[in-house]
Amino acid sequence: MSTTTGPTLAELTGTYTLDVAHSQIGFVARHAMVTKVRGAFNEFEGSGYLDGGDISKSHVKVTIQAASIDTRNEQRDGHLRSNDFLDMEKYPTITFDSTSVKQLDGDTFQVTGDLTIKDVTKPVTIDFEYQGAATDPFGNHRIGFEGSVAINRKDWNVTWNAALETGGVLVSDKITLEFEISAIKNA
Repeated sequence: MSTTTGPTLAELTGTYTLDVAHSQIGFVARHAMVTKVRGAFNEFEGSGYLDGGDISKSHVKVTIQAASIDTRNEQRDGHLRSNDFLDMEKYPTITFDSTSVKQLDGDTFQVTGDLTIKDVTKPVTIDFEYQGAATDPFGNHRIGFEGSVAINRKDWNVTWNAALETGGVLVSDKITLEFEISAIKNA
């Protein structure tokens, strides 16, 4: 019986481009204090460099089109695009630019970077789990990562809310950002 192992980190070294068709950047917010609303951004691009020999030299940059927000409800999406929330006419993009990358263990990486929403830039740290590497049927070398981080939307001046008659508010301050990433190694 033979066993196969995946490529080493050193073998994965290179520049990568996010495969938007096979990646998702989403979020979860509590609504009316009783349920969760999930959404995603449908338009984004990103690239990064993975240095398997020295992870600290790795980096990533992602740009999201705010207008691409999608919660499967046209009225809610319109409100989220307005100046009550993302104010996408004035601030059309959301960006993340890494400032450090660490390997916590074999499959867990910690990416810290500057998240800019509505022209406010704050540091965030996201733990990513390495999902593996593969060569697809078209000869593309792919890597996959999944991660999430909870942020307080008010830290980025996304402050609109409405009080509920029963107490509490309509939209939670805490938002969980979720990332399912497939990236293709550049030739």
